[in-house]
Amino acid sequence: MVASLVGGLSRVRVTVAYAVIVSCVTTSLVSLSPEMQNRIIRHASTNLHNLSQGRIGTLVGSAFVVDAGPIYVWLPGLVCLLAVAELLWRSGRLVLAFGLGHIGATLLVALGLLAAVELGWLPMSVSRATDVGMSYGAAAVLGSLTAAIPSRWRPAWVGWWLAVAVAMAAMGTDFTDVGHALALLLGMALSTRFGPPTGWTRLRYGLLIVGAAFGYLVLSSTGLLVATAAGLLGAMVGASILRLRRWLTAKCAQAVSDRSESSCHSTSKVATPTATPLVIGFCRWVVGWSPVKCPGTLPSASASTRPSSKKRP
Repeated sequence: MVASLVGGLSRVRVTVAYAVIVSCVTTSLVSLSPEMQNRIIRHASTNLHNLSQGRIGTLVGSAFVVDAGPIYVWLPGLVCLLAVAELLWRSGRLVLAFGLGHIGATLLVALGLLAAVELGWLPMSVSRATDVGMSYGAAAVLGSLTAAIPSRWRPAWVGWWLAVAVAMAAMGTDFTDVGHALALLLGMALSTRFGPPTGWTRLRYGLLIVGAAFGYLVLSSTGLLVATAAGLLGAMVGASILRLRRWLTAKCAQAVSDRSESSCHSTSKVATPTATPLVIGFCRWVVGWSPVKCPGTLPSASASTRPSSKKRP
């Protein structure tokens, strides 16, 4: 039993290691005075002030300083999200997704804030705003699960999360909402390069449910009602796009079949209705159709293979 437990934990070793480190850091912060806590958080923050001072280490250290309330509220959901991603994509890809989301979204947000401050759209005080935690990395990991979702549910999944992220970024008053949307997009884009996942089990589906609920709370922390309405609308749009694509695929396959049959039996006296060249071109784009050779036909002779018409002496 101990061996099986150790073997199971070794498959989620990155999740376990991160949870242990974050738990130790959070417990240590709680034991300090409020003044010391604020000082440590300001020092670890990835705000414009720290980055302009050359404190590049905050891009990594800020992921381990979480200022999101009691640890028992957010740690279980975070562990489930990271664990299902690590089981599906392995440890290296989990680190890549989390790191890309955390560092990439942080830098993109910093560039946007810098431009806004220079143009006078935001006050200079925003350059010292605290920006620590794991939410960017968690949003990217959530997005990286997109390619692992079964294909029949993937359009609704993508529509839901994109709608939630965009709605929160549009109505949110904090720049972290924009960072969450950027991290989600980075994770989704990265998932297209991960290849097939290891497979789904009941345990992984359970972890996905809890992890997705945690990700939803992270993205929609500033407006649950608006996020839910936007997510439902996005999911319906995604499902409608899937049905439309299936209908177009069926229609295009039929058009291609009719075109191929008519070209193969062009000597027949009976006229066969064929699709227009515009429809055929659209079908090539939708279903990747390429012209089919008719059975029994021979390739035309090229100029290089034609017999010479020159008479022999």
